[in-house]
Amino acid sequence: MSLQFIGVDPESGQTGSPTAWVDAATRDIVLQSYTADEATLAECIEKNAPGHDNTIPPGETVIRIPAHMIPILREACDAAERAAAVR
Repeated sequence: MSLQFIGVDPESGQTGSPTAWVDAATRDIVLQSYTADEATLAECIEKNAPGHDNTIPPGETVIRIPAHMIPILREACDAAERAAAVR
C-alpha cells in the first residue's frame, strides 16, 4: 500500500485531525475522522439502503467528516480519478 497524503482538517489544530489519503495501488480514498455518536449510528441503521440489513456490518463503521473538508474530499476524488487514468 502506498498512501498519498491529500489533506488534513485545517481547523483541527494538532489533535483530532480528520485526514484524507488516496491509496495509489487501489485508488481507494482512505479517511480518518470523528467516530459517529450513538444517535447518528442509530439513524444510519434506521435509514439504511432499501433491501439491506439494518446493521452496520463487522469491519465497517460510520464516521463524520466536517463540512469544511469538502474541498479536501474533492481533491482526494480527483487524485483517485487521476490514478485510475494512469492505469
